Amino acid sequence: MFKKITFVLLVLVLLLTTTTTAFADKPTGFDNEGKVTGTASDNGFDQYGYNRTARIFSGTYLSWCLEAENSLEACQSSPYANDKLVMKWNDEWDRGNAEGWSNPPYNAWENNEWNGMAPGGSGEVWAYKIVWDASCAAKNTPSSDGAYCIWGQFAVIMSQGTAGGEHIWDTLAKPAGYGAYFTNLNQLP
Repeated sequence: MFKKITFVLLVLVLLLTTTTTAFADKPTGFDNEGKVTGTASDNGFDQYGYNRTARIFSGTYLSWCLEAENSLEACQSSPYANDKLVMKWNDEWDRGNAEGWSNPPYNAWENNEWNGMAPGGSGEVWAYKIVWDASCAAKNTPSSDGAYCIWGQFAVIMSQGTAGGEHIWDTLAKPAGYGAYFTNLNQLP
């Protein structure tokens, strides 16, 4: 009986130590110098709609605009102020932001889902897939057919939506998957 109790206690101790490690407060945000600015205990959505732990934004154009430190008047005057916006990104996007995009290459991607069908919204609906693209960064020319460069070093590889009651395929790159743009991080493209 003593051996059974000792064994059960040993198993419980092992479970507790591995659980403690699994639920440790992991870093989730970094500043420009690489110092930790957020941890897993900071999870949840902030007042603007960002959940940086989950790498998601869910809010309105107005809340996104205000987080970017724009004036309330400027943000409210946009025809998109009441549009719903959901953005998702990966850890490479966070790394790029922390480094000021100065240490390429990056396997960074993000997507935006824009819905203006909300009351008081613009009436437009859009979906975007955006990746870091070495060719956009070097030559301002996208590396694949059908994409276009934005913000200097990024490519929009898919953009489609509805505006004025008409469905529009703005762009559909070939290939259109995020992984097709990933590079070996040990060497520049």
